[in-house]
Amino acid sequence: MKKIKYILIFAVLIASKNVFAQQNPSYSLYKYNMNIINPAYTGTKGYPELNLNFRSQWIKLKNSPETQSFSFGDSVSDKVGLGVTIVSDRVDVIKQTDFAVDFSYKLQVSKTTDLYLGIKAGGYSFKADLQSKAQNDPAFGENVNRFNPIFGAGAYLKMKKFYATISSPNLLLGKRVENNSYTDAKDRLHVFAGAGYEFNLNENVKFSPSFMTRFVQGAPVSIDLTGMFKVYDKVELGGSYRLNDSFSGVAFFKMADWFQFGYAYEFTTSDVKKYSDGTHEIILKFNLESN
Repeated sequence: MKKIKYILIFAVLIASKNVFAQQNPSYSLYKYNMNIINPAYTGTKGYPELNLNFRSQWIKLKNSPETQSFSFGDSVSDKVGLGVTIVSDRVDVIKQTDFAVDFSYKLQVSKTTDLYLGIKAGGYSFKADLQSKAQNDPAFGENVNRFNPIFGAGAYLKMKKFYATISSPNLLLGKRVENNSYTDAKDRLHVFAGAGYEFNLNENVKFSPSFMTRFVQGAPVSIDLTGMFKVYDKVELGGSYRLNDSFSGVAFFKMADWFQFGYAYEFTTSDVKKYSDGTHEIILKFNLESN
């Protein structure tokens, strides 16, 4: 049993198969935390905004994935936005921490349409404490501690009721593991593309359907379909469906002009459901300009 466990750990580590082919963490609340995946979104609100996101995945499983992210963005001029993103992702003995600076530039396409172009630059540390799990096993005799650069790019089209986004958080395919006995593990290219629209059902209720598609080299396409009802511009309630994977219930509240809070509960429809009690995700958003 121990040998099987060690093999599974290494399979996750090298991220070379479907077990962990999607190396970037997933989000149910991506719509409210777009800076993480698209640098072009930075500063588009027109005021300084700080976001904190917490995600605990498959909570019944011991040492299951946990993600914390921090993002800050502001418009430093009418056309330029600057920000920073930090993402910490842990799975058992494996931990990755991303640090990046985001830059965006606005192009006015028309009176009602703006196109933002962005770049993301920084690096990430990748650590795996294999010796704590597989002592005295030559296949897992060394821990992994690497640092790789990040360079991403994106575009964000914004209209009064419609938006579209496309981005890649990291275009560089850095190495994670080099093991002559097995294989080399490299980053996989991630591309995100999505769009959304807002319908006015009446003067107090709006409905916003959206989708987000994630393309990862060597992995099945992931598609999120989301529908949210906004009431009195204070409360948003709805849900999301990730094709062949999970359903999520989503709630988002504007508690004050300076503070917003969001929560999502995700339950999987894949085979993992036999061992999981679902996934919790929370986001805290702060408008640092509001009194």
